Amino acid sequence: MDLETVFRSSGVPAAERFGAWHEHLAKLICPMDTSSKHAPDFHGDLQLLQLGPVSLLPTRVQEVSGLRTAKLIRQSDPEFYDVTLIQRGTMKLRHAGREAVHGPQHMYVVDTSRPWETHASPLKSIGLGVPKSLLPLPPEHVGRILARRLSGEEGPGALLAQFLTHLAGNPAPYRPADMPRLGTLAVDLLTTAVAHYLDAESAVPPESRQRVLFLRIQAYIRRHLADPELSPGTIAAAHHISTSYLHRLFVQGEASVAAWIRHQRLEGALRDLVDPRQRTTRIHAIATRWGFPRAADFTRAFRTAYGVPPREYREAACPPGVAAVKPHL
Repeated sequence: MDLETVFRSSGVPAAERFGAWHEHLAKLICPMDTSSKHAPDFHGDLQLLQLGPVSLLPTRVQEVSGLRTAKLIRQSDPEFYDVTLIQRGTMKLRHAGREAVHGPQHMYVVDTSRPWETHASPLKSIGLGVPKSLLPLPPEHVGRILARRLSGEEGPGALLAQFLTHLAGNPAPYRPADMPRLGTLAVDLLTTAVAHYLDAESAVPPESRQRVLFLRIQAYIRRHLADPELSPGTIAAAHHISTSYLHRLFVQGEASVAAWIRHQRLEGALRDLVDPRQRTTRIHAIATRWGFPRAADFTRAFRTAYGVPPREYREAACPPGVAAVKPHL
């Protein structure tokens, strides 16, 4: 899947840019009154990835102000919670009786059914539009979080921020059939992040907690792939669950724990093998880096997965003097 570029200022005459951006913003999020001192020559991009009923909206924009009034709400209300992860710049926000200033790696939530006022510096951000009916938390719970800062660097908020950043940065590997499932994961991560902030984890449905736990475990495994002692036992202990429950989680994910670890290690080693910058790095050093301390074990696992030994794969992928090209095996 690719991100759909809904608006790119470079493709619109200067005199029409701000008006076109305003119209697209109204369609994708909700109607707002907007203004910018850069309106005569406005620059910005707006993209869209539809995750079933959930929308992912990577955005780049110059300094701009927005106002959602009670009149605009009466005219049109999609009844969404809009989550924003700021990657660069700042956002001043007045919403739900609160004022806040958010910066890089901060997230905040607004309710399209309530007025707001915003002022963004030159901003790069990722928006997530979630129908309010999909968030399994009481509205009064969510109301306590509106406009407040959610950290994108620690706790469940970090998982949500990583998910949004990864998906916005590289949606290509996913197929159309994956999109609704990714939307469900986004809602689960948002639910858990909000409940964690409010100390209301008991309000999160068990199935959402289970899916978020699975994502946390996968992230933990990726961080520890170089450790040859990584095992179902150490993973379960780190997450305070039994190994049998860990295995059940991965059966639902259609791969055993050991198979998933092996696949992640092999994929990491493969990327290094075809990286021209690492052409002189010994294969054994790459294997060790990815949790294969024994060369024979690595060669056997690699041949089983890709049909050829690692040295032959590397030579076919990036022969001396030629840029790396991944072969289709």
